[in-house]
Amino acid sequence: MSGAAARAPRLSVLDQSPVGTGFSPADALRASVELAQAAEELGHVRYWTAEHHGSPGFAGCAPEILAAVLLGHTRRMRVGTGGVLLPRYSPAKVAEVFSVLSSVYPGRVDLGLGRSGGPAHDYPQRVLAVRALLGLDGADPLAGGETGLVPPVRPQMWLLGAGASSALLAGELGTGYAFAHFLVPGPAREALASYRTTLAEHGRAVRGGVLAVRVVTAESEQRAEALAQSVLLWRARKDLGEDLPLPSVEDARKHRWDSLEAERAAVRRRSLVWGTPEQVRERLTELAAEHGVDEIMVNTLTCAPEDRLRSHELLAKAFAEEARAVRV
Repeated sequence: MSGAAARAPRLSVLDQSPVGTGFSPADALRASVELAQAAEELGHVRYWTAEHHGSPGFAGCAPEILAAVLLGHTRRMRVGTGGVLLPRYSPAKVAEVFSVLSSVYPGRVDLGLGRSGGPAHDYPQRVLAVRALLGLDGADPLAGGETGLVPPVRPQMWLLGAGASSALLAGELGTGYAFAHFLVPGPAREALASYRTTLAEHGRAVRGGVLAVRVVTAESEQRAEALAQSVLLWRARKDLGEDLPLPSVEDARKHRWDSLEAERAAVRRRSLVWGTPEQVRERLTELAAEHGVDEIMVNTLTCAPEDRLRSHELLAKAFAEEARAVRV
């Protein structure tokens, strides 16, 4: 299906606060603030901050804190987490944090939860506990003896995943669901279909879900390819146990790939979309149609923050131009 034949998806941002070679984590976090402000002006639906620990390539170790900062630096766009790694935390603490955020910024907060980061055997029970504490299932949040702040406007809950289990749980509970295509694209269609089927089976309004895709674009194919090679080198090294900051375009160009790196990069190419803005727009539109979603969450990693910002600007412009052409 061509991009012209399919309805263009809405765009959002998944921000992992990437740290590039020659930049500090503080630089990365400041770049996240700048990118969030730009995303709002570009008309993006939502902006999520990710959680990573002990990784030289990512500065986002406290997504709820960064989300609070970004809410304070934006005015309209939904902001949240993609996501809080629930096995690491007390459900009561998570509920309290998001109660505060939703009280200060009513109607703008997304609570995205992930199941990695610790033992996940009781993940469904933890999700249910957070929902009950926030009153999201119609329960009295104080019934269990909790006396925390209950926001007048509840946050929207999302479950994140790269497989079927979270999709089924999201469908059962009626939460939002976002699939991490940038991690493992293969199961995406089946997981999203399972989510929608389960919503219907439980008598809930059917939603399409969100597809999170790793993307990089630039003014020319050559520049986009150079930026993509930087991402692929970083990802191949990470797969092989070498966790480093994002290499610069120049370092990636000069790098002599060994066979294992090349093999991993070949695998990871399937989960990376790159090219000119028009090429990327067409591919994202196709992916949205193929997966039955109307929203693509764009995840872009570059060494230099200005390349990442420019990638988002170019892509938003390409989608806006396509929308104007369709209206005409």
